[in-house]
Amino acid sequence: MASSVGVDDYALTRVPDHARYSWWSVAVQRFGQISALTQFLLGAALGFGMSFWDAFLALTLGAVILEVVAIFVGIMGAREGLSTSMLARWTGFGRAGSALIGLAIAISLIGWFGIQSAVSAKGLVALIGGLPEWAWALVFGLLVTAIVLRGFRSMAWVAYVSVPAFLLLVGWSIGAELTQHDIGALMSSAPPGPQLSLLEGTTLVAGGFITGSVITPDMTRFNRTVGDVVKQTLVGITLGEYVIGLAGVLLAHAARSADITTIVTSSVGWVGILVIVAGTLKINDWNLYSSGLGLVNFVGTVFGKKLNRGVATAVFGVIGSVLAAVGILDQFTDFLTVLGVAFPPIGGIMVAEYFVVRRWRGELDASRARGEIPASSPDWVPATLVIWLVSALFGGFVEIGLPSINSLVLAFALYVVAGKLGLVRGVGTAISTSDAVSAKTG
Repeated sequence: MASSVGVDDYALTRVPDHARYSWWSVAVQRFGQISALTQFLLGAALGFGMSFWDAFLALTLGAVILEVVAIFVGIMGAREGLSTSMLARWTGFGRAGSALIGLAIAISLIGWFGIQSAVSAKGLVALIGGLPEWAWALVFGLLVTAIVLRGFRSMAWVAYVSVPAFLLLVGWSIGAELTQHDIGALMSSAPPGPQLSLLEGTTLVAGGFITGSVITPDMTRFNRTVGDVVKQTLVGITLGEYVIGLAGVLLAHAARSADITTIVTSSVGWVGILVIVAGTLKINDWNLYSSGLGLVNFVGTVFGKKLNRGVATAVFGVIGSVLAAVGILDQFTDFLTVLGVAFPPIGGIMVAEYFVVRRWRGELDASRARGEIPASSPDWVPATLVIWLVSALFGGFVEIGLPSINSLVLAFALYVVAGKLGLVRGVGTAISTSDAVSAKTG
C-alpha cells in the first residue's frame, strides 16, 4: 500500500545511472531555489544600506562562498547518489548522528514549507479571492504536496514552467517601476538607509542560502557527472544571486525603501501576485522534498522501519498545510532561524571526512561499485558530535566575521585535526538491513 503513495525516489539507496538527469534539468531547479521572492528581499536589504557596486561585490563574495560549499557537497552527492542525511552515515556522523541531521532537516524545511504556503495564500486571496486565506493555504500546500509525491521528475517539469514564468512576471513587474527612473543614476546613488559594511552584506548573502547549499546532495544525487555539478552550481547560484538580487538592489534605490514587496505586488496588479505564487511554488517543492527525505532516514534509523518517501511527503505536506492554514507558523520563524545555525558545521564535517580524513571513504567506494550502500555504519561518532556542537555555538555567538562560514570552516578544521590525531572513531556498528538494497531495484 505504501509503495503506491507517490514515488520513493531512491530515498534510502543510491540513485542508479539510468535514473540520472541532464545537468540542465537540475540547474533549472537550482536556479528556481535561488531566484525566490526572498532573494528580492535580500537584494532590497543590501540596496537599502549599500551602493549598487558595493552590493554587487557583496553578492559576488556571498555567491562564491555558497558555490564552493555547494560544489564540494554536491560532488559527494553525485558520486554516491545518496541524499544528505543518508550520506552523513559514512561522512562523519554515523547512523544515529545522521538521524539527528534528518530530523533537523525535516523540522526546519517543513516549517519553511508552511510559511511559504501562508505567503502564497495571501497573494491568492488578493488575486482570486473566493476562499478565505486559511483555505487558500490548504489548497496551495496540498497542490505542492501532490507535485512532490511524484518525485524529481514531476518537480523538474514544474520548474520548466514556473521558472520562466517567474522571470517573465518579475521582468514585467520591476520593469514597470525601473523605467520611471534613470538606471545610471540609481547605480551611482548613495544608499537610502543606514549603511551596511561589506562584511555585513556578504554575511546576509552567504547566510541566506547556506542551508540550501549544505543539503545540495538531495539534488545532485540525480546528476550524471562531477562536471555537471560544477556547471549547474555556477549557473544556478550566480544567475540567482545576480539577476534577482541586483534587481532588488535597484528597486530599493528607486523606492528609497527596503520594503519592495509592495512595489513588486502592486506595480502591475495581478502580475505581482502571480510573482509571489510562482516564486514560492518553485522553492516550496524542494522544502517539502528534502524534509521528506530527512524523515525517511530518521524513521528508518530510530524505529527500524522503511518509511516510503511518498508517505513521508504526504504526512508532512498535510501537516505543513494545516499549520499554515491555522496561522501559527509565524511564531516559529525565530526558532527555524536558530535551527539553521546547526547546518553549516554539517557541511564542513562531511567535506572534511569525505575528501581529507576518509575514515569511511573506502566503504563507500567499494559499495558504489556494486550499486549498493555499505553493509554497515558506525552507530555514533562522539568526536563529530562535539565538533558539531562547538562549531554551531561558535557560529551562533561569535560576532566576528561571517557567522555561518565561521562555523563551517571551524568544523572542517576541527574534524581534520581530530582525524589526524586518531580521535575520529565510531562507537558501535549498525548493520544495514532492509535499506541496504541494490539501487538497480529502484
